Amino acid sequence: MTNTMTKSIDLKKYIRDIPDFPKKGIIFKDISPLLGNRQAFRETIDLLAEQFKNERIESIIAIEARGFIFGSALAYKLGVGFVPIRKKGKLPYKTKSITYQLEYGTDTLEMHSDAVSPKARVLIVDDVLATGGTVRAVADLLKQHGAVIVGVASLIELTFLKGKDKLKDVPLYSLIQY
Repeated sequence: MTNTMTKSIDLKKYIRDIPDFPKKGIIFKDISPLLGNRQAFRETIDLLAEQFKNERIESIIAIEARGFIFGSALAYKLGVGFVPIRKKGKLPYKTKSITYQLEYGTDTLEMHSDAVSPKARVLIVDDVLATGGTVRAVADLLKQHGAVIVGVASLIELTFLKGKDKLKDVPLYSLIQY
């Protein structure tokens, strides 16, 4: 996907590398400086909103936990609903769930059973697209319940992990690539 709005600041300069976190050999992309800078955070939300403003989105589907930050701000900016995707056991009402494979084991994600109606046009939002496993699971959960996924939006895409390969059926838009 291409963006019609141009960046006025270099968002990458607000991403801090933390070596060996959460374990040795990993370079964690810390978004805290971007969140703490009003201009960088505002531009992030404005750029994402510009990309999807004409897609007739009904709800933003945001993935726990940092996806909530971008998803809720984007939902407000676009004037649409917000649906949190949480880890198993965190939602208080009846849920729909999906269990998916991790590198070592499985995980389960849930959303409220009445959160998305069939044929609803939705946008999946997260902070980072890495291997694509979590976003793939969310997309599958939404498709099982008849939602129309207009795209996936992320602040950062770690291209070397090839997460995009798991999402060939869904348009992907990321503001920063590493």
